[in-house]
Amino acid sequence: MSENEFNAGDWLVHRHVREGRGGRVAVRRGEATLTYAGLSDLVGTVTAALRGLGLRRDDRVVFVTNDDLPMFAGILAAFSGGFVAVPVSTMLGAKELGTIIADSGAAVVIASPEYEPRLQEALTLAPEVRHLVWDGDAPSGSTALTWEELLKSGEGLPREPAVTDADSWALWLYTSGTTGTPKGAMHRHANIRHVCETYGDQVLGIRPDDVCFSVAKLFFAYGIGNAMFFPLSAGAATVLEPRRPTPAVTAERMAADLPTLFFGVPTFYAALLAAGLPAETFASVRLGVSAGEALPAPLQERFAGRFGVELIDGIGSTEALHIFLSNSPGDVRPGTTGRPVPGYDIELRDADGKPVPDGQPGSLYVRGESIALGYWRRTDASRSVFAGEWLNTGDTYVRSPDGYYTCLGRSNDLLKAGGIWVSPTEVESRLLEHPAVQEAAVVGLADEHGLDKPVACVVSRGDVTAEELIQWCRDGLASFKRPRHVIFLEQLPKTATGKIQRFKVRELVAEREVL
Repeated sequence: MSENEFNAGDWLVHRHVREGRGGRVAVRRGEATLTYAGLSDLVGTVTAALRGLGLRRDDRVVFVTNDDLPMFAGILAAFSGGFVAVPVSTMLGAKELGTIIADSGAAVVIASPEYEPRLQEALTLAPEVRHLVWDGDAPSGSTALTWEELLKSGEGLPREPAVTDADSWALWLYTSGTTGTPKGAMHRHANIRHVCETYGDQVLGIRPDDVCFSVAKLFFAYGIGNAMFFPLSAGAATVLEPRRPTPAVTAERMAADLPTLFFGVPTFYAALLAAGLPAETFASVRLGVSAGEALPAPLQERFAGRFGVELIDGIGSTEALHIFLSNSPGDVRPGTTGRPVPGYDIELRDADGKPVPDGQPGSLYVRGESIALGYWRRTDASRSVFAGEWLNTGDTYVRSPDGYYTCLGRSNDLLKAGGIWVSPTEVESRLLEHPAVQEAAVVGLADEHGLDKPVACVVSRGDVTAEELIQWCRDGLASFKRPRHVIFLEQLPKTATGKIQRFKVRELVAEREVL
């Protein structure tokens, strides 16, 4: 084996069988379990079947599927076979889906039958697709392969992992589209190992007896790390849940599978608190993780107080594959994103690209071995985001003298009120301290003079007026930071990962003409 030879599928799965861990449980799915030996056999079967479809090295396999065994084994088989896995959000519309499939140049699409109407329309935009496979029973009238037919088609074909090197393509992840058209971030086999050896080993401290349950789905960078990379890297177990995440579904899985590591996003932690779940719901959890957007200190403290679970907040990105800046167990400073994850370098830079001193806001840049190779067929975007070894995250942060980083929002989210910079997250955090506020998003809206004023969109959990919330902010913040208007909504516009889509919040606020 050459020094640079590495296959992520072999490392995550087959290695455990060779090293005598084949009898350990790898996957929990409802009442069923699958050992590492069973998973290795399934991945080998799918690898052979994909080869039987005529796939060549670096061909793309798109997954429009729920978090179930076909998706899980299919992604690992793509790695193992030397192909490229492209998991895609199941929440996209037909046109969005078709655009991504066509952009990726996928040869094969594996899909869940419930998405058949959207998918069939999407495929009219993606003529390069040669094969469609349903991960369950075929919809009426479909001539595409079913999952069982696919598995049988690989009989007698090579099952062993391809000889790939650390720099070979393994995984393309399309950005969630909070700021525009999704772009495919291209990740190497080595990137997968790196996030496991840094965040997985040195922050989570993941161990073989852990059981991981992630609310974020496998088609996101955050979710695939939580539910696949980290548990499999350690020989631990993961919980697969194909249903849409709700507090009730979560409570069911917590009782049945007793996860020790729980991964969510701030909006879902807020929903869990609002659901009235018993205090012992998370009794098995040794650590909770939050990412996707900044975790407000009041929400963090409420959850810990209610369920007795320490939450660590971190920031990652599709382009970095997972979390690179995080609080750590036993070292949590609420309201901050903690310190750099070992293996990553962080810089805060001003508009001229020069480092800023502690206490001054700057654009967050990160350097580490898990950074994507760039965006597929997006030269201009790649040049603006990938700066040599560094990734420009598009987030604005400030660093304390003792090394803790605090998120001030996206670089284009900061607004000036009265000529002074205001961080939306600071105002949102104050609003969330109010017992009647479940969620909040603050954006700037230009008044009749063209000056930005903070406007808050709020999802309430009780009776409260706009005037009360404005006064609440005035009492807890400098007066100029208070929202000038409060709009009550049933829900905030979000991406499928649970991130607030601030551009949609801005559009909504502008339509209301509240100033």
